[in-house]
Amino acid sequence: MTINRISVLGGGAWGTALAQACTHAGRSVTLWEHEPGNAEQLERKRESKFLPGVRLDDGIKVTRDLAEAARADAILLVVPAQAMRSVCTALAKLLPDGMPLIACAKGIEHGTQKFMTEIIAECAPRAVPAILSGPSFAIDVARGLPTAVTLAAADAKLATALALATGSVSFRPYYSTDVRGVEIGGAVKNVLAIASGIVTGHGLGASASAALITRGFAELVRFGKAYGAKPETMMGLSGLGDLILTASSPQSRNFSLGQALGKGVAIAQASGGKLAEGSFTAPVLLEMASARNIDMPIHTAVGAVLAGKASVNDAIKSLLARPFGVEE
Repeated sequence: MTINRISVLGGGAWGTALAQACTHAGRSVTLWEHEPGNAEQLERKRESKFLPGVRLDDGIKVTRDLAEAARADAILLVVPAQAMRSVCTALAKLLPDGMPLIACAKGIEHGTQKFMTEIIAECAPRAVPAILSGPSFAIDVARGLPTAVTLAAADAKLATALALATGSVSFRPYYSTDVRGVEIGGAVKNVLAIASGIVTGHGLGASASAALITRGFAELVRFGKAYGAKPETMMGLSGLGDLILTASSPQSRNFSLGQALGKGVAIAQASGGKLAEGSFTAPVLLEMASARNIDMPIHTAVGAVLAGKASVNDAIKSLLARPFGVEE
């Protein structure tokens, strides 16, 4: 399978970074942006307002025409998880049979409890879903700093072709066929990153941070197994690797949200106006965990704080009051 033309839908920080990465991989790249102001800035200044200081490669074509973006060999969908359905629905009628659509959002849809590739399959049935996820900050990828991610598709040959098409010396996609495992790791770790930020912001110390990340990862693995993920995927880049990155750095929007909450900032102001996917993922994740009787006390505590049902102090006390038990 030859993939020379790649379109990236979404001109935010991550979309801009992935457009840069695909250009560095030697592909012809079109970047679609819906928001007029940002589209104009991308075209005129060659810079996304969501990734200031990073100049867009001159070879990247910017467009607001979805039909033009659909004329590609593969498409990266770099839109928020809760917007995936509307974008896929608009795109579907423009696609030829077999077009690879690669979801690059980390989340679960509210109401339907569907993962991103499930939304693609439902809204664009003629397309072939894939998922890209892993430990990556947009600014690092945009600047060409070494980064490794996972790219998964049900068909191994397609996964391999997509990895080769997007990969370069500095951007290294490892391919997989465990689509569900990659999606689960990317979605669930965002909630844990909020928890880790709360621990840091509340001044609970490095020992507490290590304990929370370790026990939280055990919850992630339990959830993954219940929903069909392979254990090795949970231990890989899109699971443990992504958790290590986002649960330990203020560059992570989810960690920063948690850090602000831990310092006592009200939930309405804690995000600083930035999108933290973990806050959207938490309630639907807990619904899914409850449906299959999966014990996830750390995620439950984070969900209670985000919903305004518990203070940070109450959530911490509830976790510390849990009975002693065997490690599993």
